[in-house]
Amino acid sequence: MMKHFALLICCTLCVSFSSLANSGADQILGEWISEPRDGKIVIFKQGDKYFGKISWGKTPGRKDVNNPDPKLRSRELIGTVILQNFKFTGSSWESGTIYDPHSGKTYDCILKVKDNNQKLDIRGFVGMAMFGRTSTWSRS
Repeated sequence: MMKHFALLICCTLCVSFSSLANSGADQILGEWISEPRDGKIVIFKQGDKYFGKISWGKTPGRKDVNNPDPKLRSRELIGTVILQNFKFTGSSWESGTIYDPHSGKTYDCILKVKDNNQKLDIRGFVGMAMFGRTSTWSRS
């Protein structure tokens, strides 16, 4: 009987810790406003990866005119997925990319939440994170 009780306690703790880990990873979910305040991005989860798409822009109907793929230059920016394939590492979301519609370029990227989950640091870079630029988004 004592073995069953100990097993039940262990299983309960594992489920609890797993829930806490997932809630930490999922704290990034929701809507964020870009640093220049010209767009909103909704971050969502598919499987174990995180993505973000533009949900609002200051200029409705704006097209992706700087896209390196000529076939995509006529698409509207609203609805475009600009954050792709991020994995939660315990303190940040890494191994993903960010597409910059202003330049048409895609960068490696690291995401980190700060200020009690009210700010999101986006570090875009080529090659090494130390050679990049950070932009801070706010909860919408």
